[in-house]
Parts: sequence; structure tokens; C-alpha cells
Amino acid sequence: MTQETALLTTPAAGDERTPARKVFVKTYGCQMNVYDSDRMSDALTRDGYVSTDVLEDADFVLLNTCHIREKAAEKVYSELGRLRDLKKAKALEGREMVIGVAGCVAQAEGNEILRRAPAVDLVIGPTTYHRLPEALKRARNGERVVQTDYAVEDKFEHLPAPDKARTRARGVTAFLTVQEGCDKFCTFCVVPYTRGSEVSRPVAQILSEAQKLVEAGVREITLLGQNVNAWHGLGPDGREWGLGDLLQCLGDIEGLARLRYTTSHPRDMDDSLIEAHRSMPKLMPYLHLPVQAGSDRILKAMNRRHTAAEYLALIERIRAVQPDLALSGDFIVGFPGETDEDFEDTIRLIEAVGYAQAFSFKYSTRPGTPGADLDDQVPEDVKAKRLERLQALLFSQQRAFAESCVGREIDLLLEKPGRMPGQLVGRSPWLQPVNVDAKASQIGDIIKVRIIKAGNNSLFAEMIG
Repeated sequence: MTQETALLTTPAAGDERTPARKVFVKTYGCQMNVYDSDRMSDALTRDGYVSTDVLEDADFVLLNTCHIREKAAEKVYSELGRLRDLKKAKALEGREMVIGVAGCVAQAEGNEILRRAPAVDLVIGPTTYHRLPEALKRARNGERVVQTDYAVEDKFEHLPAPDKARTRARGVTAFLTVQEGCDKFCTFCVVPYTRGSEVSRPVAQILSEAQKLVEAGVREITLLGQNVNAWHGLGPDGREWGLGDLLQCLGDIEGLARLRYTTSHPRDMDDSLIEAHRSMPKLMPYLHLPVQAGSDRILKAMNRRHTAAEYLALIERIRAVQPDLALSGDFIVGFPGETDEDFEDTIRLIEAVGYAQAFSFKYSTRPGTPGADLDDQVPEDVKAKRLERLQALLFSQQRAFAESCVGREIDLLLEKPGRMPGQLVGRSPWLQPVNVDAKASQIGDIIKVRIIKAGNNSLFAEMIG
């Protein structure tokens, strides 16, 4: 998945003599990268950069990359090849174009990017993107810059807060990163090596950013983290807070209507977070809780540090306090050594849980991870057959959950125009897109609707009253 993210600013008064430089940001992958792109964009506005959604017009092109998916680095190098040609063509016209690579591929590859892609001017990792404006200045002066050290300073303290106009232009929902990095070291995953160890943002910093988002018109905030439920911090009451405490505090912000959080690890679902699902009407009844496999033998090989039975017991506890909960998960098939019986264990776990949504993939090696060196790799054709069967089951569960919503009356936050004239789109409490006929002036409103139809990937509704 990619997303183009552009700055939404205008040159400062008095800058008419010098045309503003234009930036084009292409975002790959996860929601945290979307958040990071927005914050990098906000930082660049101080140096007079303005947006463009036309690649050819850009003075600075930044690829904010993801390293989770298969062959992620190669896809970036392929894109850089196209940008190299564009850079050469612009140079012949006497026009400058600086190329930058940010994100997890930047962190993993570092100087190798400069070696393999000489057209690249700067490489900056996800823990140092607050240094982007300075790195860009150096790159424009002819230096090839690599910033992939793990910053000792708090990058969030050094980033400018987005102004109300830019926040409002991004919509009535917003992401807010509260935790970064991972200490779990699953054997298939590169995150500990590209994002570093687990770090939690301070309570006051999070509350301040959330308050500014709401003041700019945001109605729903999704808290983000590689292991978001590992967040902890010292609360204003002097206690050590967990994510449940933080959610309760955020819920007191006047004007904030909804809260969500992602992505969680089963080992970090503590009692206070589970209780928040019972006691907080603003916390949506949706939980993304990856398990990856249903075989204890494979879970141990993955270093997940929980069993299938423990995961199922946790789901039972959460559903006991929030029966309306929709579950989402992640699954990897064909992990090294996975037998037919191991795969059947995963199928049995999926059948036992019943997922409203899920993401599933064939295992692919990530250089530098322990899984890359394991013997007994599963043949590709076996992985493909297993994935096909697993996805068919997950799709049937997703479809069944969507059909169960038909006839229900829900509160819907209207977010943006739909594909059809006179149509708006919002998200159900369970994160499904919902289409309804409504006026553009109602964006940001929460209205009562009745679900009348379930499509493959969205729901359709009619307003009540």
C-alpha cells in the first residue's frame, strides 16, 4: 500500500520574490508511516516547502518506506530507478530535484542505498526524522547525507506542532503515535532492528498533541505504536500508567468523540486496558490483536512468548467485558518447519475466535532476522495452497460479520465524500467503511444510521430520522 502525502501550506508573506520549493512525499505501509509523513511535512513547512501532488513538479521527493512486506527494499530501489531518470531529465532543464529515502528501509539499508542508488541525496531513519530539515539543507549544498543513528534526543520534542489549518485539511480523524519500537524480537520481524527498542512518549506530550488535534476539529483519534499496549508512563497522579489509564484520560477531552488504538501484542493486554473496553463508551469495540499462528510449536519458534490457549483465554476475557467486540488479527503461513498439523492448528484457532477482519501472508525471510537462518523452509507451492485456504476461511468470517451488521442501528462519524454524488463515508464502531447519503456540510457529525446492506469491503446505510 502506498499513499501520497503532501504539505498543505502556502509561502509566508513576503516570499513572492522566490518561488516556493515543492515537496512530494510518497508513503508506504503502516499507519505509523502515515503519521510520520505528516510530521515530516509539518517540519518542512518552516523552510518554505509547499505541497505538490505532481511528481514532476517536485524540488524534493521523499519516499517514506516500510520494510515489513516481501521484497520491500527491492520495490524501493525500483522506484528510485524511475526517480533517477526524472532527476536527470530535470537537470537537463536546469532544474533541481533532491531525492530522499526515509523510514524502515532507510534504517535497514543505510549507506547501501547511496551505493546502489547514486541519485539519492539523503537517507534518514524513523527515529531521526526531526532532523530532516537540516539534513535537506546539507543535501542541497551537495553533501550526501545518512542519518540512521538512534537519536538520544526526543524527536517529538523537536517537531513543530501542525497548525489548525493543516490538521483540519487532513480530516476529522487522526493518528497519534504514543509508542515506538519493539522489545519482543519475534524471529520473523525486522521492527526491533529498524525502529529500535520500545519507547513511550510522556503523558503530557500526548495529551497536548491530542488537545491540539481536537481543537482543530478532529473527532476521532487512533493511538499508534508497534506495540501500542506496551505504552507506559508516569501519570500526573504520580502513578505509573498503562495504556488503559492513558485512554481514560484522553476520553475526558471535550469534543473528542472516539478513540481507537493499534497494534497490540497479546502479552501486553493488562487488566486496566481490558477494563477500558468495559467502561469507556468513547473506546470503539474493535481490537487488532495479532496471533500469527495457532500451533504452539510454531509460536515458540516465532518467539511469540504465548500459547494458543493463552491467546484464546485472553480473547474470552476481553469479550466478557465487551461482548460487541470485533477482532482483527495477523497470520503468517509457511513459517519454517510448519507441518500440515501445525497449519490445521491455525485453522482451528481461527474457527474458534471468529475474526471480523484479518491480514494474512506467506512467510518470507527478512535478512538479519533469526527466521532467515532457520532450516526446513516450507516450499512456495505449499505456502500458496495453505494461504489460499486460510484466506478463504477469513473472508467467510469477515463476510459473516458484515452480514450480521445488517439491520443494526449505529452511530456513524461522517468522515469524507463517497464515490457517488451525494454520498459520504464514515467508519462503523468496528472500523468498516459505511456509505450513506448525506450532505458534505455534515462531515464531522455523528449521525444515527441503519445498516441496510453489506458489500464485500463496506457497508451501506440509511439515516434514521
